[in-house]
Amino acid sequence: MTIVQVASPLTAIAIRTRQAASKLALLGTEAKNQALVAIAQALESAGEEILQANAADCQAAAVEGIAKPLYKRLQLDEHKLRDAIAGVRDVGKLADPVGKVQIHRELDTGLTLKRITCPLGVLGIIFEARPEAAIQIVSLAIKSGNGVILKGGKEAVRSCEAIVKAIKQGLSHTAVNPDAVQLLTTREEIQELLQLDKYVDLIIPRGSNSFVKYVQENTRIAVLGHADGICHLYIDQAADIDKAVTIAVDAKTQYPAACNAIETLLVHSNIAAEFLPQVAAALQKSHVELRGDERTLEIIPHIAAAIATDWETEYSDLILAIKIVDSLEDAIAHIAEYGSRHTEAIVTEDLAAAESFLGLVNAAGVYHNCSTRFADGFRYGFGAEVGISTQQMPPRGPVGLEGLITYKYQMVGDGHIAATYTGANAKAFTHQDLG
Repeated sequence: MTIVQVASPLTAIAIRTRQAASKLALLGTEAKNQALVAIAQALESAGEEILQANAADCQAAAVEGIAKPLYKRLQLDEHKLRDAIAGVRDVGKLADPVGKVQIHRELDTGLTLKRITCPLGVLGIIFEARPEAAIQIVSLAIKSGNGVILKGGKEAVRSCEAIVKAIKQGLSHTAVNPDAVQLLTTREEIQELLQLDKYVDLIIPRGSNSFVKYVQENTRIAVLGHADGICHLYIDQAADIDKAVTIAVDAKTQYPAACNAIETLLVHSNIAAEFLPQVAAALQKSHVELRGDERTLEIIPHIAAAIATDWETEYSDLILAIKIVDSLEDAIAHIAEYGSRHTEAIVTEDLAAAESFLGLVNAAGVYHNCSTRFADGFRYGFGAEVGISTQQMPPRGPVGLEGLITYKYQMVGDGHIAATYTGANAKAFTHQDLG
């Protein structure tokens, strides 16, 4: 008797996504850009429906009492939606990353080699809260020729369903098969998704440190992700005080729930007495809870005392730990010990100190005299991002189009065989680059 194995519903979805992605990979730039325009128009048309779905998600989340930072990320207003749709159009204006010839080389007469960029295939993106991330991810996936399977957090399920419904509606009138974009809605599907290494080429988890580690330890699929965003701002002894206060306030308060907001402020001891009272007043005006080490408490005694775990905590909230250090080297050592290799910044007018900081700090983003909040694919001019990678190997930092492609080697000959180039009478390769 023949036993017929029936694919699970999720496997069937992955197969359809892969089939759609294989056709998407062959589409030209114009067809992909037309698809992005259609997505943007469909999202605009469905704007009211999407915002109503988000309002329902937020109401349910409030009843469940989810954490304040997560609730903040969940909220989607007309401005956020407008910016996300603008991002789709911006991605359409970017150069197509697919089909670029990186190497074109003659190995011998009539034998040529090319290295050409191509899509990864199918992306599995797992993210929590922020529903507009679905819009960013899909736009980058389409432009880079990849299919995508999305899994948003349960708190954003209505928002994500409304967004993906609109995206599929938009794609239905284009050369891109709507099956290239899929949405999963249950937690149980995550574990099954991680087992689909035959159909999914890259998993990008966006969530807590423990969740990212769980994903890495439970799949054979390549994983690209960042966990904690423990970012630092170091105020050097040669800092401009006014500039330092402005940058510190922005880096903490502009959007405290973001992974690129600072969690620790490091201050050189030579400038601490002048700087700390001013920055404390400015931060407290924005309702930031400050926690300081012993030396900080001597200068601003009315704040809470920091404890050991504060240096390794991502608050994602209006809370900031402050520590006084005696040198640039001490600041760099603290960052090396507690940083998450996300984004680190120095404020100083000493160019030598800035160069040392930029060169020695190991992070995806290292800044001088500007806010860490600039660590973002849209702000980098990538149009959008699928996430931020804090791994050492590329892609690193905000992952845009270039992080969603790979390359293949194509060789064309005319009956050439390897034996010709070995042995006593071996023929030599020409190895001539053809431009």
